[in-house]
Amino acid sequence: MKQYLEIGKVNNTHALKGELKLEMWCDGIDFLKQLNSVYLDEKGSGKLTLVSARPQKNIAIIKLAEINTVEEAEKLKGKVLYCNRNDVKIEDDAHFLADIIGCYVVDIDTEEEYGKIVDVMNYGSCDIYDVESWGKHTLIPAIPEVIKEINTEYQVVRIKPMKGLFDEN
Repeated sequence: MKQYLEIGKVNNTHALKGELKLEMWCDGIDFLKQLNSVYLDEKGSGKLTLVSARPQKNIAIIKLAEINTVEEAEKLKGKVLYCNRNDVKIEDDAHFLADIIGCYVVDIDTEEEYGKIVDVMNYGSCDIYDVESWGKHTLIPAIPEVIKEINTEYQVVRIKPMKGLFDEN
């Protein structure tokens, strides 16, 4: 499992004192507010101190202690920011998307393997798992009627497939 997880991408500066506009890839502003530090790469390099985070429409305005001018902030435009998974608390039944990607999808009743999750998307109502098998992609809604068990330790997601989901025509 990855230790450092993507939380979002800096898409612009905000005002003159080094604030940044962050396109959030995490669960939202409350998730960000748990953090004291963010990192500039997936190895935990470039540790920066998160001073504040507040919502603005669908993004977050964040302030980092080390960034105090618009010129310094400009250097972070386009950068992806990361958090250390040990710095956040999530619900017991919740999972980091980075841990779900790479899991095998298996039928809970027949143990038939349908493929591997290669991406997680969200268009509003629920997450959608992109399952790839031999170059073919199938999109699975991550709803309780379909997803029956997620075990990231063993990299398995057990499902009860909806009629027609994996039927070959």
